[in-house]
Amino acid sequence: MTSADIPTSPNDPINTAILTVAEDKITGFRRMPFHAIADECGQSVETVIERLKAMQEAGVVRRVRQTLLATKLAQGALVAWALPKENLEAAFQWCIENDPFTGHVVTRTTDDNVPGAEYQLWTTLKVPMGSNTLEGHCDIIKKHIGAFDYVLLPAEGVFALSVGHMRRRGLKPGDKTPEPATMQGTAKVSLSDEEWKVLLCLKEQLTFEEMVEDPWQMRADALGMSKDHFCTIAEGLDQKRVIGRFATFLEHVKAKAHDGPVTKHNGLFHWTVPQGMEKQAGSECGRHICMTHCYWRSGGTPFGGAQIMGVVHGLERQSVLDHKAAIDQHLAAMNIPVLHTAVFWGTKSEIKPSEISPEVYKEWLESSQNLPSL
Repeated sequence: MTSADIPTSPNDPINTAILTVAEDKITGFRRMPFHAIADECGQSVETVIERLKAMQEAGVVRRVRQTLLATKLAQGALVAWALPKENLEAAFQWCIENDPFTGHVVTRTTDDNVPGAEYQLWTTLKVPMGSNTLEGHCDIIKKHIGAFDYVLLPAEGVFALSVGHMRRRGLKPGDKTPEPATMQGTAKVSLSDEEWKVLLCLKEQLTFEEMVEDPWQMRADALGMSKDHFCTIAEGLDQKRVIGRFATFLEHVKAKAHDGPVTKHNGLFHWTVPQGMEKQAGSECGRHICMTHCYWRSGGTPFGGAQIMGVVHGLERQSVLDHKAAIDQHLAAMNIPVLHTAVFWGTKSEIKPSEISPEVYKEWLESSQNLPSL
């Protein structure tokens, strides 16, 4: 089979089997990650690599990389920006091009009468420990994009963080895990210089040349380490719980295959619950399998006091709303009052890994006054 003959649709049965595993089921650090995908999905490792490379070349797959649990490595927050409408598109692009510490960049709309409706640009932010404050960083961005306000929404607890669009297709509203989600904390860890060196090397997306059965050999060679030493340090980082998943990221909105995108609509849900019930409410929301993200955040007055925030994706807007209705019904059944709720719809998005290197931040900060302004 030539490369032109390799199916690249996510709906091809073999590709579906591979992606259902490769998106988010290979947790932690694996010395032979493509073998782990192959073992889980029932395909040969040669087929797994061949198909992932073909899908990446076709634009169905955006990147393949080792993810990190950056909440333990840097100060982080979701940031909601209010700015003049005429600046919105340019600010979206500015954040992508000029701020390596911003990851997700999303424009969102909601009903005009919903608290926070004026905040239409949403970003995720990571600031390396000891480099700056979140407020200090946002003040720099605010000046450059012409925002008149921003709200920092740091995570106090994490209940769900796992994309997995392929395995979530076909879920029925109300599908949930047998037990409530466990809240993961955001306590920071300290790393040695050698651990930082391996971590920063590890997180970069794989090149085509590195998509082989043993992808870490070239990374170890680049650092002048033996592969065994490189992997031993990576396994230690995993034990410190700063390693996420070996993950395949799909181009999940833009249609790159003839049969359409993997998903189309995404809703950011807000719930306000009585003070003291945040952990219980987050655990009950986060157990719903439809939720790719679920956090305890403090939205404060601008967002009606919302504390639980999460995201659901779907091919149809109504299916997203049906999932939310099921979660709302479940909260009521668990005797968790909802004092306020809202849906912020994503209209445009770009996702890139956030930089977390203190050295890179120092260089960026020194040059930040020379960045273009809107």
